[in-house]
Amino acid sequence: MPRKRDIEKLRLGIDELDEEILRLVNIRVEQAKEVGAAKRESLDKTIYRPEREAQILNRLNALNPGPLEPKQIQTIFREIISISRAAESRPRVAVLGPAGTYSQSAAIKHFGHEIENIFVETLEDVFRLVGNNQIHYGVVPVENSTEGGISNTLDCLLTTPLSIVGEITLRVSHALLGKTKNTELIRTILGHEQALAQCRLWLDRHLPTQQRVAVSSNAEAARQASENVDCVAVAGKDVAEIYELEIISQGIEDQSNNSTRFFVISDEAVSPSGRDKISLLFSSRNQAGSLHHLLAPLSNNGISMTRIESRPSRTGLWEYIFFVDVEGHVNDENVRKALTSIEEEAALFKILGCYPQAI
Repeated sequence: MPRKRDIEKLRLGIDELDEEILRLVNIRVEQAKEVGAAKRESLDKTIYRPEREAQILNRLNALNPGPLEPKQIQTIFREIISISRAAESRPRVAVLGPAGTYSQSAAIKHFGHEIENIFVETLEDVFRLVGNNQIHYGVVPVENSTEGGISNTLDCLLTTPLSIVGEITLRVSHALLGKTKNTELIRTILGHEQALAQCRLWLDRHLPTQQRVAVSSNAEAARQASENVDCVAVAGKDVAEIYELEIISQGIEDQSNNSTRFFVISDEAVSPSGRDKISLLFSSRNQAGSLHHLLAPLSNNGISMTRIESRPSRTGLWEYIFFVDVEGHVNDENVRKALTSIEEEAALFKILGCYPQAI
């Protein structure tokens, strides 16, 4: 067992290390201010460089000798980067509101806490505000590991001139929140349609007769539940404190590994980071084997496809649009060659964005 003087010596060593960390972080912030000044002189208004931030985090993960884990490295340095970025300017990020949504949590995970969240009522509002240059960036959910694609987001990606500049994967755990833990008073269960679907089995088992009502977000469900004693909300447990609700039950999602993927959208292009992903959409012609023919250039050029999802095109019966993710950057020669071949054969083709892969 360590002696008291040995513990005190260790604590003094920790104090010295803390002082050195504080000194170095302040130096980093000062250098970020100088970068901001240089940008202003060159009329560069870019606040957020996703490829640069991804390169920093990937490099530090590669250099890390332990005992810190990669997730801990990301948490620490994401906030240091966020503080340094704010020394230039705090980005304004549009997310689905009100306060406490998973979209807000995703934005903080990606950008750090030094941002200005702008809460909007619909996903379409996020695209509109960013598209009108009223907001720098938007964060929108695109797919859930349990329930698949978010239809509103996919529809907006089809028509928007904006690009995807980043992705976030957020572990999602739902709780049942209400003004009281007395479940006999519950008449209505509120939640986003995706959240209600992700908790379907649990709700069927524990609250089978109560009405389920879909609302714009889980945080909005919590807000409404805070005003009605006979309503409960499916939302993250952290929202309970915001809206002064009781946590009736936790971890009510049907799949324990439930995660949601989000996109960061902007009108800015992204340079290669060294570990990138491309999202695109296309529709095949109404011919036998047309989809196989369209995808062949990917395998022929050694490109890995990480996702494919279909949506009705709404322009013709049994016609579909395919949303596809592949690894690489549009500047890579093999990627450029494959995408050119696909575009030549597709009835519809659009690159939705090229961005660093989520860490």
